Amino acid sequence: MTAIRPLTIPDEAKQRLRILFIAKHALWEGGLHPEDGNHALYHVEVREILRGLGLNLQVANSYDVLFDKPDVDFVFPLLNRGGFLNSEMMLPLLCTRAGIPFLGASPILRGLADDKHLSKLAAAARGLPTAPWTIYRRGAPVTEEKCPAGKRLVIKPNASSASWGVRDAFDWPGVEAAVAAIHAEGHDAIVEPFLTGSDVEVPVITVEGEPVVLPMLMFEQADPTHLRTYYEKRDLVERRQKYRLVPFEDARWMPAIADYTRRIAEEFRPFDYGRYEFRLDREKGELNFLELNLNANLWSQKVYGRAAQLAGITQEQLIETILAESLRRHGLL
Repeated sequence: MTAIRPLTIPDEAKQRLRILFIAKHALWEGGLHPEDGNHALYHVEVREILRGLGLNLQVANSYDVLFDKPDVDFVFPLLNRGGFLNSEMMLPLLCTRAGIPFLGASPILRGLADDKHLSKLAAAARGLPTAPWTIYRRGAPVTEEKCPAGKRLVIKPNASSASWGVRDAFDWPGVEAAVAAIHAEGHDAIVEPFLTGSDVEVPVITVEGEPVVLPMLMFEQADPTHLRTYYEKRDLVERRQKYRLVPFEDARWMPAIADYTRRIAEEFRPFDYGRYEFRLDREKGELNFLELNLNANLWSQKVYGRAAQLAGITQEQLIETILAESLRRHGLL
């Protein structure tokens, strides 16, 4: 990992640039949201950090503000889960339509990253180890011969985030029923073997155009066979199987994971920031790429916030560095 030199936005630019922050809970003032849980706290935290930086800031919580071109110079978009399929692409598309620079990757790259099947294809093409999987697109045939082998299989929406809609099954009838349920909800389904182990999280930012791997973390589980759910990740239920986010400092695996991360990151440049995820089974000595998340969660209590602490920078410095780099990339500084 490379040492991080925090970037700052000049005072002149803070006054000159009109920045629009859009997030589902950008106007939230309460605690946990009844459906989105701690995601609301995350959006409030970013809003307050941006205000604290002294930016010329506007705030909105819906796509509507971009239907007609707003009088702004740059958009900080966090409205990812809009309640419809592929909504992660909507804000980048609206910004592109309006000709307004924005934080994060282009719409086509956001779509590629959000499609777990396509991102796995990109990873495999770059030589990353990836467990077998199959995609059952809604409206296409659902046949057993496509299904990967395994005593326990995981079925989830192909574009899910935070484990939303994840299920498991132990035979083909169970897989078929889970796929049918996901299709009925309007989503494509991806199926892969359940991989025992813990997730290694690799947060990456770009500095002066180059990807920088921040300190890695691991979701260390008391029971490595437990399937973590959306409700656990959003703190909406008591965690049945405890897990904790800890620094990952395994000298054996860190160099390989960093190398694999840099390989797959090349497929998505420029992306400003993104989290890359691997499943590690130390007992078997097996590592597999799982997925990636451009425009990943930046909350101080999750991977990016913890990684910033380990890198010796504050949450405020992390947000300002990411924003400053994107403004530089777009020629606004």
